[in-house]
Amino acid sequence: MEKIILDGNIVAQEIRDSMKEIIDFLRSIGVIPCLATVLVGDNPASETYVKMKGNACKRLNMKSIRVQLSKETETAELIETIKELNNDNSVHGILLQHPVPSHIDERAAFEAIDIRKDVDGVTSAGYGQTAFGFGDFPSCTPAAIMKILEYYQIPIDGMHAVVVGRSPILGKPVSALLLNANATVTTCHSRTSNLPDILKQADIVVAAVGKPKFIQGSWLKQGSIVIDAGYNKGNVGDVDYDSCFEVAGAITPVPGGIGPITIATLLKHTVKAAEGMNI
Repeated sequence: MEKIILDGNIVAQEIRDSMKEIIDFLRSIGVIPCLATVLVGDNPASETYVKMKGNACKRLNMKSIRVQLSKETETAELIETIKELNNDNSVHGILLQHPVPSHIDERAAFEAIDIRKDVDGVTSAGYGQTAFGFGDFPSCTPAAIMKILEYYQIPIDGMHAVVVGRSPILGKPVSALLLNANATVTTCHSRTSNLPDILKQADIVVAAVGKPKFIQGSWLKQGSIVIDAGYNKGNVGDVDYDSCFEVAGAITPVPGGIGPITIATLLKHTVKAAEGMNI
């Protein structure tokens, strides 16, 4: 098997191209797809992510609204801001930039988002729909992972997928999506014993642990598919790329792998939400 570098930029461009016609149609009837991003505090990484999403909207002739709240904002105030966006008919998608300051009840804030505008799949109802296989808006990074596997025609049916990480907006939903695609799924986490032994059994590895260069090539089965969903300081992912590259049959780079597809998916969901509210 020839080694494949899974290029997320190519996949993201395909997603963007697929949206242009419906965006043009929506604009022709007076609807401009709009994503509202809520940022609490002044986390530099979050500032960068929000700017990237705004620029991506602009390139597609979409509208973006940035709602900046101070780091002293309380949970009730944040929820009230989200409810105002819920009631704004010109807003089709709402993204609460993660993480929020530690004193805020992030789950309560997520739950305040109208499920019709939950374009990043962060509500419990959205997660439930994803798990049951009928959700319109799965979490964007898990959806991006499934999209890159589909684009490169990597078989999932019957494969053993090991997901390293169990966060509610990445590890858990991607495990559900892989299970719905007929993979046998093992979800690992910080309490998992003998992680290298488990990874040795994996046909597909999804790294979503939030630790730079954590997964080593010596832990992998020869020819396995490695999807790195991590992004850490220094532009590195959750896998040790060099050692994993030697073993993997296919691997996503960081940057340029899952990240661009995640942003494209967020915009696709926003356009779909606008379509659903107006057509």
